[in-house]
Amino acid sequence: MMDRDAVVTPREVEVLIAKGGTIVIFDELVLNLGGWLKKHPGGRLAILHMVGKDATDEIKAYHSYDTIASMGAFRIGRKPAGPWPNMTPPIRGGIYHDNPDAEPSDAGSETSLDRDSDAATDIDDRDSQLASSISSECSSLAGLPGPGASELRKRLQGSSSPDKSAASDFVRRLSPAEYTEWAMQQNIEQDEREYPTLEPAKQQFITGKYRELHQKVHDMGYYKCPPTAYAKECVRYAALFTTFILLLRSEYYLLSAVFLGLFWHQIMFTAHDAGHCAITHIYTVDTLIAIFIADFCCGLSMGWWKSSHNVHHLITNHPEHDPDIQNLPLFATCPSFFKSLRSTYYDFTFVWDKAAEILVPYQKYTYYPIMGIARFNLYMLSWLHVFSSKSSTLGSTTAWWIRPTEIVFMTCYWILFGYCLVWRSLPNWTIRVAFTLICHMFLMPLHVQITLSHWGMSTSDIGEQESFAQRQLRTTMDVDCPRWMDFFHGGLQFQAIHHLFPRVPRHNLRKVQVLVKQFCEETAIPYSILTFYDGNQKVLNRLDEVGQQVSMLVNCQKYLVETGQTEGH
Repeated sequence: MMDRDAVVTPREVEVLIAKGGTIVIFDELVLNLGGWLKKHPGGRLAILHMVGKDATDEIKAYHSYDTIASMGAFRIGRKPAGPWPNMTPPIRGGIYHDNPDAEPSDAGSETSLDRDSDAATDIDDRDSQLASSISSECSSLAGLPGPGASELRKRLQGSSSPDKSAASDFVRRLSPAEYTEWAMQQNIEQDEREYPTLEPAKQQFITGKYRELHQKVHDMGYYKCPPTAYAKECVRYAALFTTFILLLRSEYYLLSAVFLGLFWHQIMFTAHDAGHCAITHIYTVDTLIAIFIADFCCGLSMGWWKSSHNVHHLITNHPEHDPDIQNLPLFATCPSFFKSLRSTYYDFTFVWDKAAEILVPYQKYTYYPIMGIARFNLYMLSWLHVFSSKSSTLGSTTAWWIRPTEIVFMTCYWILFGYCLVWRSLPNWTIRVAFTLICHMFLMPLHVQITLSHWGMSTSDIGEQESFAQRQLRTTMDVDCPRWMDFFHGGLQFQAIHHLFPRVPRHNLRKVQVLVKQFCEETAIPYSILTFYDGNQKVLNRLDEVGQQVSMLVNCQKYLVETGQTEGH
């Protein structure tokens, strides 16, 4: 029996993880959460992504005080004094050894920066002779994707060739794998320039400031739900739904579809709040509110949303782990997808194939049309979830009732919408198809808002030592809008604030924004906020940039084929 007051060293934690332990650090405690994996209502992946790490900020941000108070039941010891050296969770590639006398595993803390630097070195070695003959005219890199091109510029310096196309020609001589690593490295270098260093002292300073901020948000009452605000929301929902019914009965079918779409658009904001337990802060009550809105009123599985959304919040914008940016072959938001990534959420490999090679270069043009019909994909994902093993084990002992309730509510939705409304209430197939398309197309702003705050932001994994607060601000953008427009955005315009404080009701996020801006000034973390127009432009620019990178990738492959250098690549 392990002494619950004994100090557990990082090496001992590595051994426990190697033996299958689900070890997480919380405050000064070392926890083994293996017995909670199947009971966790937020899904097992949310825990697995924290293994070997100090998850104090994540746990406090996503859980109520009652839940936090129960953490002591999983205590197996205390951590040593001072900052905890975060390890890479096994689900993210961390490798551990169960021999207590062995040297600590370097793989446990390896970062993507280490791996990409090695890849860049390989590129340098292979083409050093070519580099010496390339022009020092770095302006020829302007047409290349990526912000820095620093590795190539190193090779260009000091050469005398006047050929301005040499730089592009050099990139073309890289293999597709080398070009992908180079493009990923440019993103990492940009983050290194724009965001605070990962030096432990700096990240501990940021963590300390965030914890002070979190306490201030609590002390100022911003976690308390404003009941009058939700009363106004309910009046707006009722007005939109009543207008839809009146127009439908008056046989203004297509106009009624508009108001049904607006009703769906607005009411899902409250489902989002309830999904984060931000309304009553009572798990069962908020979950029932969320399921009634999402499943019964909108036909979407709240269980699916929570399962994926919790992972999205914890490992935001990580190509291999965040399901919200895994959309091949339609979209790719960074060059990491060129490597055929295996999603730890879907347990599925997103293969970079011919379809992706054809579609991704045009993604800036297909973005809005696909967002207009995105709800149909969510219907499919919802049904796949409720009949999956992931749904059957989600909070299996603490929230067993969620899955059957979702199946019943989603079935009711399709009876009411599909049969009673579309089939029985509309006169012919032309109007049925037009009605269905119109009411779903008016959800496009919601899907644009969901992607807007992340698709234009960083997707780099710069290291496990990065603080919770810095990662959320590095990967999330806010939208600047006047107060009177808050109802339209439904709180999604404050995504950076929401990612720092996910349980704060959306009507209080504007108040918290003032405190976060001050926090960013004190910590030197850039706070990204753009207008709705500029935010859309940033996303389109990112989609265009990655599309150009695909074209360069294709050129690399063509060059290897033309020169007969495909062997070994």
